[in-house]
Amino acid sequence: VLLFLAGQRSIWILLATSAIRALGAGIQMPAVGAILPQIAPEKELTRINGLNGSIQAVVMLVSPMISGALYQFAPMEGIFLIDIVTAALAIAILVFFLKVPTHEKASQEQVSNYLQDMKLGFSYIQNHTFIKRLFLYFSLAFFMAAPVSFLSPLQVARSFGDDVWRLTAIEIAFSIGMIGGGLWIASWGGFKNRIHSIAAAISVMGLCSFGMGVIPNFWIYLFLMGLVGLFIPLLNAPSMTLLQEKVEEDFLGRVFGVQSMVASAMMPLGMLVFGPLADRMAIEILMAVSGLFLMVVAFFAIRDRVLLEAGKPEPSDTGKESN
Repeated sequence: VLLFLAGQRSIWILLATSAIRALGAGIQMPAVGAILPQIAPEKELTRINGLNGSIQAVVMLVSPMISGALYQFAPMEGIFLIDIVTAALAIAILVFFLKVPTHEKASQEQVSNYLQDMKLGFSYIQNHTFIKRLFLYFSLAFFMAAPVSFLSPLQVARSFGDDVWRLTAIEIAFSIGMIGGGLWIASWGGFKNRIHSIAAAISVMGLCSFGMGVIPNFWIYLFLMGLVGLFIPLLNAPSMTLLQEKVEEDFLGRVFGVQSMVASAMMPLGMLVFGPLADRMAIEILMAVSGLFLMVVAFFAIRDRVLLEAGKPEPSDTGKESN
């Protein structure tokens, strides 16, 4: 805001600010995942995670609309100022209204530094086979989901037309699907075995990606995009709940930090492969092939005995999840 008010409106300011915000998100997201078990009953974690996913999807859908409307009446620095004010309100709510018991580790003197903490986190994952396997399947799924996540607007523009309403429609369909999926998992809770939910989500996403590669009708394409959004919470919420249930409290933030790194790294890596290929072959082929590979990932995940054992509900879990 200060730089814009001073007349400095370089694109590099926005890029630098985005990078700094991403560093903050890399801390905030694992912290949110780690704090939820401290403030929510364990049997309700899947529903809480699903509801949180719906809230995030609503924000993703509504925020650009509000920002675009505000831009008609306010300068850019004014819109940035709204971001600052709302962040201050959020911080005030956390500080003054959210009471969280002091974490046992937080009450002790801290002797490790950042690099040591990171090393401890990787060591913990290395010593727990189910986490390694889960992150392996996640890595493969995120890598193969790159085409449906990043190339769909380009595919729509090439195959159906570059009308603004078409490009807007696929974004809205995806966001509405995510909102609905979060509410669905919040009310249902998912399968009793978390791995069944995760594998089902990956397989449906793969089936939709394959369909988006072979079906020439835009309205069916739009429906499939919404279906992808619908099943993402069925992937995210149970996987987050599984880690919250199984990982020791002292290592939960570290493990979520690594998960965030995996999610943030694999899709861009996928685009390094699929992006150049999109200039050499039809995107429909990339969609269909990546969809088939996603279904293969789901097939092996649902047959992994280590993951299936880890995904079983705790004996004390009295929730109403369906078989």
